[in-house]
Amino acid sequence: MSEELLVTDKERLNKVSSILVSQPEPSNQNSPYHKLAEKYNLKIDFRQFIEIDPVDAKEFRKQKVNILDHTAVIFTSRNAVDHFFRLASENKVEIPTDMKYFCISEQTANYLQKYIVIRKRKIFTGERTAADLLEVIKKHKKEKFLFPCSDIRKDDIPNFLKENGCEYSEAIIYRTVASDLSDLENVYYDILAFFSPSGIKSLFDNFPDFKQNKTRIAAFGPTTAKAVKDAGLILDIQAPLPNAPSMTGALEMYIKKANNL
Repeated sequence: MSEELLVTDKERLNKVSSILVSQPEPSNQNSPYHKLAEKYNLKIDFRQFIEIDPVDAKEFRKQKVNILDHTAVIFTSRNAVDHFFRLASENKVEIPTDMKYFCISEQTANYLQKYIVIRKRKIFTGERTAADLLEVIKKHKKEKFLFPCSDIRKDDIPNFLKENGCEYSEAIIYRTVASDLSDLENVYYDILAFFSPSGIKSLFDNFPDFKQNKTRIAAFGPTTAKAVKDAGLILDIQAPLPNAPSMTGALEMYIKKANNL
């Protein structure tokens, strides 16, 4: 990714005064977003574009997945952790103390403390991405894996498990649905920041006739960037960049250029 950002049309480099971030507002007032708003005198609003719809115990049982038939669970998010243990409780399943957990990040692994006493010998962690986690799973191919996930998920983990002959089951434990954004119909922002393909889907679920016009689109990660382009939108800002690994870092680089700072 070039440090020249993704500017394909100089006319799109208009001054940035407002940003809508398609995530919940950070509780920490010292978050990078709040610092960015203060530093450049920006209006930054937060709005979750997607919501989580839990799968109930009855629906889970219809999938005929027996948790206790597995020796390891793969977690790619904190939502997966929450709903896995919720369903285990609702189905009166006591998770064995020797169950192994493969977590996409240290953050997700640490979140397990909410439900279990963490022992290093049963927690295996990737660096940050699914690809990192797959390298860890390679060393434990004899486990019987359970992959609890949303109805919308990437194919990389199931494909890897299949290709490597791993024994596994997949269980949908929550659904990702579009939030109601109807109150934003006549509200305009200079930049919309997205973090998943589901956010782009929600945008068009709420506003099927959405026209980008001069609104700049920011996307975090390659799958989100692809979803932006597949939707026929112009991708103006992509994160991470080599020298801006966060969304706020990429936004700041763009703002400096667009606002002639």
